[in-house]
Amino acid sequence: MTTLHLDLTRDATRRSLLSDLRGRLDADARTALDAAVEAAGVPERHHHDLPDVLATIDGLQASDRVKDDMRAVYRILAEAEASVHGCAVDETHFHEVGNGEAVRNVCAVCLAVEALAPERIAATPVQVGSGTVTCAHGELHIPAPATAAILAAGIPVCTERLDGERCTPTSAALIKHFVDEFDA
Repeated sequence: MTTLHLDLTRDATRRSLLSDLRGRLDADARTALDAAVEAAGVPERHHHDLPDVLATIDGLQASDRVKDDMRAVYRILAEAEASVHGCAVDETHFHEVGNGEAVRNVCAVCLAVEALAPERIAATPVQVGSGTVTCAHGELHIPAPATAAILAAGIPVCTERLDGERCTPTSAALIKHFVDEFDA
């Protein structure tokens, strides 16, 4: 059985996850991944809510598996945002997680997982960081409320907290969706 193990003890941001996954691919596979991300056609515009993101995902040039993974990640995000803001999931307004770069990164992570094709994914506890972060809702304590809501669904976190935001709502959703088991 092929198990992919993620070390999330220092940084669990979406960029860090993507960098780790890309690093596991050989040069040809990294080139193919980069080409697949470009070919998918993620628009640079801002996606404001779950229906908007889902419509974009439906229009991407990617496999059904990648699209299903992306839909699941954004559903996790929308559910967390809805719980924090007390609104319906389809009425959740995406800020940073809806920008073109975030959607592109989610697409890239999903494509990388597809390319690596692990049977299982295991991970260490997640480094969430400490301090505050400035976002569309102002200055928030780390982990941000949506991140905390996702992590509260059984994702273990490191007891030692490093400075700065080390786990974002998007990365927490990617971890929740893809990780099958966590180390003790």
